[in-house]
Amino acid sequence: MKILDYSSKDFRKELEDVCASAANNADIDAVVRGVIDDIRNRGDKALFEITKKFDHADINSGNIRVSKEEIQRARKLVSKTDTDALKDSIKSVSFFNSKTKPKNWRAKNPHGATVGENFYPIERVGLYIPGGQAPLVSTVIMTCTLAKIAGCKEICVCTPPAPDASVNAYLLRALDLLGIKEIYKVGGAQAIAAMALGTQSIKAVDKIFGPGNAFVIAAKRMLFGTVGIDLLPGPSEVLIIADGKANPKFVAADLLSQAEHGSGKEKIYLITTSKSLASKVEKELPKQAERLSRAEKLLKIIDVGTCIIQVPNLEAAAQVANFIAPEHMELQLPLVQAERLAKQICTAGAILVGGETPTVIGDFCAGPSHTLPTGRTGRFSGGLQVVDFMRRSSYVRYSKSNGSCKKAFKTVAEFAKMESLDAHGRSLEIRLD
Repeated sequence: MKILDYSSKDFRKELEDVCASAANNADIDAVVRGVIDDIRNRGDKALFEITKKFDHADINSGNIRVSKEEIQRARKLVSKTDTDALKDSIKSVSFFNSKTKPKNWRAKNPHGATVGENFYPIERVGLYIPGGQAPLVSTVIMTCTLAKIAGCKEICVCTPPAPDASVNAYLLRALDLLGIKEIYKVGGAQAIAAMALGTQSIKAVDKIFGPGNAFVIAAKRMLFGTVGIDLLPGPSEVLIIADGKANPKFVAADLLSQAEHGSGKEKIYLITTSKSLASKVEKELPKQAERLSRAEKLLKIIDVGTCIIQVPNLEAAAQVANFIAPEHMELQLPLVQAERLAKQICTAGAILVGGETPTVIGDFCAGPSHTLPTGRTGRFSGGLQVVDFMRRSSYVRYSKSNGSCKKAFKTVAEFAKMESLDAHGRSLEIRLD
């Protein structure tokens, strides 16, 4: 566990070291590059072999796609109570994201011409849903719901199979409730390559969405440009800002909730104005971890992925938080102070305000997508939104009859002269002759 003091002369360098990402790994990149080349050259044959090698599942052209029978089986396996929980989450996510869908607009510009924007759903999207030790059922809802609101005509989902070539029943039930029918039993970098490049079984998509492990993120990074990519969400992060009034048990519980994802590279931060709280949380973390099902992995994150930062005041806390740009940020402060501080935070993926708003609510059911920027990428990007499933075209309509062409001509002519592009200027001038 790292303990940093804001007043230290080496604080900035120590903070940079703690935040440094291990995302770019030459060994991982080499493996992923090989997977992509193999999928590009051999298609399905490579896809089936790689799935057998990494997921130990026998996949072929007959069973790679989830069948209607498998969906029906999942309906029976998932209880009504669990189905109701899925429906409740879908309802909240739909409510929030429906309000963010962009609309076409038109207006008159200073020349009197009609200008505006058109928004279109991306035709075919690919959604990656992590499986393995922690099948992220909530990620189905946090991605598919947005694609449905945007109006994407074709939604393709890839998720890793179990060794018996089955897919987690809860994942399938969530996909079923959202009306997703094109589901493939493929995971890892090979799934990203298949969706980007296309194979005999999987038609190429226009844009890929969803979180994943280091291999998945490397594949998304390498294939950007061949296909659209949402963002590069890496290992989970949480940062909590708390004062001496915060409950150390709450703080520790919320830090551990984000440490349990299982990659071993999760980062958990506590920024506090109280040395007493820091000490209590430091003692509480291993105590709570030892009682949880993933104790061994949690204890490792407490050791290597935890950083407690002592600051003199909340203004310094905001400054440090904006540098870290965390995926999730909790403000475990009295509500008036929390609301005031929230206005000073400009780089967090999600801001959870007050001691009664743990990150888990945002993870599962509050409404905004939990697919958020990590590794300090929150400095220049935000979490997944409906508009990411759409593309935009600008709209421009000038006319000689209403005088808008004439009003623009002087400026066009000057720019054509400045840039030595006389054909540009002539293309408008000829309409005014």
